[in-house]
Amino acid sequence: MDMWWKVGLVLVMCWGLTSSEAREEHHNSSSRTSMFRAPLDFGFVPSVVYETHAYYEPGPIGVLFHMVHAFLYVVQPNPFPKDLIVTMVQQNMGGLKGDDYKKPENVVLLLQTIYYELGFIVLTVLGVLFVLFMPIVGLCFCMCRCCENCGGEMHQRQKKNGDCLRGFYMATLVATSVFLAVGVAVTYAANQNITSQIKSTRRLVNTNIRDLKSFANYTPAQIDYLAAQYTTAKNKVLSDLDNIGILLGGQIHNQLEREVVPALDNALRMTAAMREAKESLESVTTSLETLQEGTGRLQNSLQSERASLSNTLNDPACSNGDVTHTCITIRGTLSQLALSANFNGLPEVEAPLANLDAVLETDLSNIVQKGYSSFNDTPRLVREQTKDIVSALPKVKGLLDRSCGEIIGFTKMFPVEPALENFTKFLTESQKNIEAYYPQIDQLDFYRWLGCVVICCMVVLILTFNFLGLLCGSCGYDKNATPTTRGCLSNTGGNLLMASVGFSFIFSWVLMGVVVTTFVVGGNIEKLVCEPLANRKIFEIIDTPYMVHPAKKNFLPGMLFQDPNIDLTLGSMYRDCYENNGLYSALQLETKFNFNRFLNATVYNLELAKIFNSVNVDLQGMLLLEQEGKDNLIDFANTGIGEINYQAYLNEVNKGVTVVDLLSYANELEAHADQLPRGALENALKGHASSIRQIHKDQVVPMEQAMGTLSQSIKMLQKTSRELPIKVTNVLNAIEAAEYLISNNVSHVVKQETEKFIKNIMGYFSQYTEWVKHSLATEVAQCKPISNIVDSLEIVACSFIVDSVNTFWFGLGGCCVLLIPSIIMSIKLAKFYRRMDTEDVYDDGAENWS
Repeated sequence: MDMWWKVGLVLVMCWGLTSSEAREEHHNSSSRTSMFRAPLDFGFVPSVVYETHAYYEPGPIGVLFHMVHAFLYVVQPNPFPKDLIVTMVQQNMGGLKGDDYKKPENVVLLLQTIYYELGFIVLTVLGVLFVLFMPIVGLCFCMCRCCENCGGEMHQRQKKNGDCLRGFYMATLVATSVFLAVGVAVTYAANQNITSQIKSTRRLVNTNIRDLKSFANYTPAQIDYLAAQYTTAKNKVLSDLDNIGILLGGQIHNQLEREVVPALDNALRMTAAMREAKESLESVTTSLETLQEGTGRLQNSLQSERASLSNTLNDPACSNGDVTHTCITIRGTLSQLALSANFNGLPEVEAPLANLDAVLETDLSNIVQKGYSSFNDTPRLVREQTKDIVSALPKVKGLLDRSCGEIIGFTKMFPVEPALENFTKFLTESQKNIEAYYPQIDQLDFYRWLGCVVICCMVVLILTFNFLGLLCGSCGYDKNATPTTRGCLSNTGGNLLMASVGFSFIFSWVLMGVVVTTFVVGGNIEKLVCEPLANRKIFEIIDTPYMVHPAKKNFLPGMLFQDPNIDLTLGSMYRDCYENNGLYSALQLETKFNFNRFLNATVYNLELAKIFNSVNVDLQGMLLLEQEGKDNLIDFANTGIGEINYQAYLNEVNKGVTVVDLLSYANELEAHADQLPRGALENALKGHASSIRQIHKDQVVPMEQAMGTLSQSIKMLQKTSRELPIKVTNVLNAIEAAEYLISNNVSHVVKQETEKFIKNIMGYFSQYTEWVKHSLATEVAQCKPISNIVDSLEIVACSFIVDSVNTFWFGLGGCCVLLIPSIIMSIKLAKFYRRMDTEDVYDDGAENWS
């Protein structure tokens, strides 16, 4: 076992070479990790699946084990005496000399030990008394029987309740014998369970050794894999440096576009506003020409229609009765056939349109696109200004290759593979040596099994006489026969019962001696070893400071590292191995082998830092908007759009084309015509109504459409004229602010993004070390086989052997106790079955046998 620890220590020294940063720098490394652009994929460490399942389910016999545990708890309900054991060991580290046992502290410890062992002491004393007095009582009983005392007289007193007594004795003996049979079965089952589980022990030994071999064989591959994954971080660093223009330039571009892109977008939107304004002015001009031309034609048409309608109303028919009133009504509406809006007096917009045409001669969109192109060219500028970094890539690669070589070389400094090979040979030899003992173990177990069977046969012999005696006595008993005339079969049953009594006296003290011995040993092992091993409290004793060695605080680090002050205990190591963590974490090897120091001397070196910190980017020559574009925006604001009399246009547009709606007027005229008598006047008025509708369709409708277009264009121009000065001012201010940022404050942005870029580069190494740290803690050299050895020892020693031994004495002890009532009932019942020499004789000659 010591050799295993030493070999394991050599392995862990190599694992330490590829460990992560020290625990005290965990916070800083975590903060660097949060700035990574993307996590690196280091793949999966080659894993090993261990065979051993250190778990035991006893099956049906587990019920007996629980019964024994409950009995031991009644015997010994006190908790595990950790403090008592620690005090005893520490006070008597050098052993007792002379009269040391008389010292008060030792007397107190003795009393505390007696108090703790009180239950065992009481039962042991009772067992010893049983062993001492049982043969004496048997001898005395034999002598008394020979002297015809103690029931030895072959004469049976006749009693009225004789049949009841015989039935009671027989029932009690039957019940006692049944329980004796159960006790023998429990004893034999426990004995057989030991033999059966010894074969399972071989399986545990083989799987544990195979797991240890796997543990040793997989470790070199895991170490090599951890070291090889440094190449992943190295390649990512070289890739980022080779693409520094895209990566760093892109980051700078992203930071500046918050100010630059909105300003250029607003300038680009102004070009659209220019085109919309021009289209609106052109629409106003076209619509105004259409309306002015249409106004003249419509005015002539309406004048002609009024004259014609007036002549019709002068017809003599209008002077007849009711017709006169209608004609007068129609004549009163003739003035409504007139124009409402006058578009001839509206101001012209040719001057603003001409100014706008002059402004549009400059292609502002192209100028803004040049600004976009200049800004989007940031990655190329960064690439050109970081040529020194790109040209230094071979040197960086050489430095990283050197670091990688140092890591791999450092892992080869120790004779790992020879040590592992020797360790594997040691395991193979150990397995052969253990297997060589299997025949001897089987032979010894056979002798043990045979001895226990002999013990069981003693009880079985007594049981055999009991059952045969009961059978013969019950079958041969004749209640009409007198005690002196009982049959042979009945007499034989009584003799068999007395034989059972004799063998009980002969064997009982031997059986109880076996019970007491196994009870004291097995019970104390269960309470002092197995239970604390199951709940891991035994580690609390072993891990008590200065417990194993008076000069060493913690013996495990003192044995491994010659430094007993390291806070490393068997309990903590067992817990880590039970959770299948790495041995590096279980042994807390970072206290002795800190990879961070080695990594700082290799990866984080000054030459790399100097190269990375030489990054320098200057974007002051970037121009977003040329002066021609700025002048163009100012000219746009001064085209005179704001000086147009929009209210005059809106006033005329809102008036409508005619004073009255011609369609409504035509409908009313037709309604008046329907009120007239049929004739020429009615037809003439309806003809005028049709003419008015035609005028509306041919002339008014096109003018209304032109007025709608004019109204929309005027409103849009009016809105543009109100917002134009402010918009132009805002665009120019935003452009100037962005250019000021680039020319004056870009150094801060560049420095900030450059620092982030460098942190990202160095962060790849931090990712590597964090991954190695996690892998060492959880995946490399998973030490489950070590905890499996402890658990397997517990299963073999406690579950296979101690539990079975305790169940053995539990069943056998019950048999010993039941032998007492068996002896008493057998003696009493034999009196009713054996043939007596004399019998009671009554004076009246009547016999009453009961």
